[in-house]
Amino acid sequence: MSMYGANPEQLAQLGRTLKQQMQPIDSLVSTVTSMLAGTMWEGPARRRFEDDWHGTFRTALERLKTAFESAGNDCVVRSQDLERVMGTGG
Repeated sequence: MSMYGANPEQLAQLGRTLKQQMQPIDSLVSTVTSMLAGTMWEGPARRRFEDDWHGTFRTALERLKTAFESAGNDCVVRSQDLERVMGTGG
């Protein structure tokens, strides 16, 4: 028999952990952008990398950050709802 549901505290911890991953993404974007700006490097390879970085890579990282935030918030809210229903806190 399958069970559906979640442990509210574990779900809340998952949500908090997901949301904590946003800061390392911001740090990565900032570090690479800063290092790239300060690196003496000219030519077509740099232009390709910059185009990829400012287009594809940063966009993907921002989407990942948004997904972590959304999923993290959802987990926290669901855990609070579960606690209310179960009468265990919240």
